[in-house]
Amino acid sequence: MNGDSVVAAARLWLGTPYRHRASTLGAGCDCLGLLRGVWRSLYGEEPMAVPPYRADMRDPAHTGALRAAAERFLLPVEGPAASGQVVLFTLGGMAHAKHCGILVAADRFIHAQEKLGVVEANLTAAWARRVSGRFGFP
Repeated sequence: MNGDSVVAAARLWLGTPYRHRASTLGAGCDCLGLLRGVWRSLYGEEPMAVPPYRADMRDPAHTGALRAAAERFLLPVEGPAASGQVVLFTLGGMAHAKHCGILVAADRFIHAQEKLGVVEANLTAAWARRVSGRFGFP
């Protein structure tokens, strides 16, 4: 999938409020909901139903689920970071990815963040050291 098309689809979500487990453009989404919405705009139907998940990052029931889904439905990326790639992040000292976003450029990304909603942000050193994987849309 063309990186510009992915970024254009993601940018439509800018300003959407943060809502846990939601995936509705303009009404609310979380980080996974953002990816789900971009997927729908690119391909139509989502590839699977998403099971319920807690907002608590330490939820043991879905440890590794974000990476497993990325490995199943997206393409692993090697080489330099580029626009349109999905990035996975580890947060709060967790070993497994619990957050995701979409690269706009090697140093910027779009993600849904509590209290901010969907924003385009700099991929600062603090964010960059938490990147645990990059994937491309098929």
